[in-house]
Amino acid sequence: MKFLKHIIFFICIGIVPVLFYNAIHKSDSDPEIQTHRSYKIKSIKLPDSLNLAGERVPIEINDVKERMERELLVNTYWQSNGILLLKRAHKYFPIIEPLLKKYNLPDDFKFLALAESGFTDETSSAGAAGMWHFMKRTGKEYGLEINNNVDERYNIEKATAVAAAYLIKSKERLGSWTLAAAAYNAGNYGISKRLAAQRVDNYYDAKLPNETERYVFRILALKEIISNPRKYGFVFDKSDLYTVEKTRTVMVDTVITNITLFAEKFGINYKEFKIHNPWLRENKLRNRSRKLYEIKIPIK
Repeated sequence: MKFLKHIIFFICIGIVPVLFYNAIHKSDSDPEIQTHRSYKIKSIKLPDSLNLAGERVPIEINDVKERMERELLVNTYWQSNGILLLKRAHKYFPIIEPLLKKYNLPDDFKFLALAESGFTDETSSAGAAGMWHFMKRTGKEYGLEINNNVDERYNIEKATAVAAAYLIKSKERLGSWTLAAAAYNAGNYGISKRLAAQRVDNYYDAKLPNETERYVFRILALKEIISNPRKYGFVFDKSDLYTVEKTRTVMVDTVITNITLFAEKFGINYKEFKIHNPWLRENKLRNRSRKLYEIKIPIK
């Protein structure tokens, strides 16, 4: 009896490793269980050179290299967000690019807008709104109409004009596009004060608030990834990307008492109207001053 037990014991010892080996190799060949073989988390090699609006990034400085790598890693391996940004960039960059050229702002600043809002119609916790994430006070200072009825921070064309004016003014004051980008996050006064106190004159030498220290590097990371998506593992077909629906413009200088009824005259519903005219915040346009507004109507 003891002899039989010993035989069974040794048989079990021999079978378990075989079963374990077979289980592993079965998972290797199972097309539904491929993650551990095909998915690799790799360190990222920085490009030989990086620049923002033609201004060189000194990646030979250890601190700069580490901060740049951090944003590249975060934005590469946050895959769901990355692919969504790629899709939305394809939709909105064609609108922003000619406007940046019109207002003499470097093309790279389209990545600042992407970093700010992700091209979503959401208001930040601090109250910044629109594609360029303006605060009410700043928007009004630069001539945007902002009230409960009309909020031109959500008007892409007008908000881009204001962003260009702000950034150009910042560049003139601070001396570089890189510092102008930083000032978009921390304000011109905040950047100027810290530069003076620390006796430095550029972004990469300054000790700034954590959010601002990451800000320019996030813009740079988005520029690098969006410009070279396959290099960072983002694979898609052109048909996967988003596009803007074609519209025509209707000029309105009167009150619109009911946007739902107004939209129906053009064969669209309230939701379709609001998608193309998010700057109208209510179901009416008060317009007591008889101001001339441009209304976008999708072409069916």
